[in-house]
Amino acid sequence: MHPKAVKAMIRQNQLVQPTSGMAKGYAQANLVVLPKDLAFDFLLFAQRNPKPCPILDVTEVGSPEPALVAPGSDLRYDIPKYRVYVKGQLVEEVLDLERYWNKDLVAFLLGCSFTFETGLLDAGIPVRHIEENCNVPMYITNRQCIPAGVFRGPMVVSMRPIPQEQVVKAVQVTSRFPAVHGAPVHIGDPAAIGIKDLSTPDFGDAVTIKPGEVPVFWACGVTPQAVAMTVKPELMITHAPGHMFICDIRDEDLAVF
Repeated sequence: MHPKAVKAMIRQNQLVQPTSGMAKGYAQANLVVLPKDLAFDFLLFAQRNPKPCPILDVTEVGSPEPALVAPGSDLRYDIPKYRVYVKGQLVEEVLDLERYWNKDLVAFLLGCSFTFETGLLDAGIPVRHIEENCNVPMYITNRQCIPAGVFRGPMVVSMRPIPQEQVVKAVQVTSRFPAVHGAPVHIGDPAAIGIKDLSTPDFGDAVTIKPGEVPVFWACGVTPQAVAMTVKPELMITHAPGHMFICDIRDEDLAVF
């Protein structure tokens, strides 16, 4: 389906589920919404931490339209599920932002690793959470982001089990997409990045790791949610993990050669 058709269904609450595999071939994005007095600090934080927070678009103050990546879309309604953090606490998950949006807010769209999954599949590399029809597993690591202004906190990673003989190919495929996290940040032993148990992700769902497969970890756009829990801003609105914004630009528009 074309992204506009998918978003039309999302607006009608007909697709309240993770978006991995939807609108194949089109880029997906993470959402961060903040009051304008925190927007510059977050922009600087993202600039200093491009692996977990690669910026695709920033809205004008008070505007819910991502004019660069999806003109005419509305970030108040076009994501399947949102999270609202108040002073670092998750207070609510909602299906739209009508009650929360105001003229003081700025929205950021950050690249999402769901974007490069088409490339992995086209290369014959399995994507387990798509196979098992669940959300990608995500973990808070012991790697700290570079602070900027009020923002600081740990990097979050997504994990995909990759057959050992295809790990190099997975690195090659995803390296072509630096705007959506790019190459993995870690391969192998999860304990080395502070993950104690792959069966209990901090966000998303656990997936099967088969014999001969290696856990491969990519920087993840859920990182700002871990940052929110660390620095406790008055308000931060995000997508619910795995419930992404689908852009009108194609995956290949973000690829490098």
